[in-house]
Amino acid sequence: MAADERGAAPEDAVQRRVEDGVAWITLNRPEAGNAITAAMRDQVVVWLEEASADLGVRVVVLTGAGERGFCTGADLRSSGVGPPRPEGAPDRAVGDAARLIRTGWQRLVSAVLDCEKPVIAAVNATAAGGGMHLALACDLVLAAEESKFIEVFVRRGIAPDAGGAYLLARLIGPQKAKELFFFGDDVPAREAERLGLVNKVVPRAELLDEAAAWAARLAAGPTKAIGVAKYLTNRALDTDRATALWDEAVGQELVTGTEDCKEGLAAFAERRPPVFRGW
Repeated sequence: MAADERGAAPEDAVQRRVEDGVAWITLNRPEAGNAITAAMRDQVVVWLEEASADLGVRVVVLTGAGERGFCTGADLRSSGVGPPRPEGAPDRAVGDAARLIRTGWQRLVSAVLDCEKPVIAAVNATAAGGGMHLALACDLVLAAEESKFIEVFVRRGIAPDAGGAYLLARLIGPQKAKELFFFGDDVPAREAERLGLVNKVVPRAELLDEAAAWAARLAAGPTKAIGVAKYLTNRALDTDRATALWDEAVGQELVTGTEDCKEGLAAFAERRPPVFRGW
């Protein structure tokens, strides 16, 4: 990812490697708490979209480098350069800010939610603001004991963005979500686990090993079935019962046509472990 006119970070500011069906995406600006520039954000979106179509990728792990931050939100020094403005036009017109939010962090969070492969967040340190919401958008969240989660927006006098209200209200309910939004207090990893924001807390030295173990289990699973389970679960709180049951029926029909489903049924009949291939 080369530097561009938006003040992007160097090429290694976000890294990707694929090993054994696992795509590892690492935010690599530890000196800046892994704050995300516009170019970093756009690159992660592209990689997540590519992961959906790549049969060689069966799970994604998202993490941060260093011990300062998993992601501390947007790099406020990185700003987009829009099209030329007519003479006399204001620097900021009505609609500019909302468009920036929609095409920026909302697009990033949506890319995680819409990825057809399971996404694991390995939260190594502080996840603040949009960085917290990026972690919560992931399907599974592992957190280092030293990590913490912060709804930092109120400290800056701004409203939550990056899908925060949508995500948090669904994960822990509106009353607790409001408490986190209104006060902006640090939420240590163990408390986040108790609230249901985190699946498991481990020592930082064990975080990537634990993420690798979870990823390996998912990579060996029936990828299409897991993808449909992700879709149905994410849709469950947004639809009425009739729509949810219709989605479930369609999802079942799609999955029963996969090679992995045939293998699962054959393995059951033959009393052996299944060997899923991801399609």
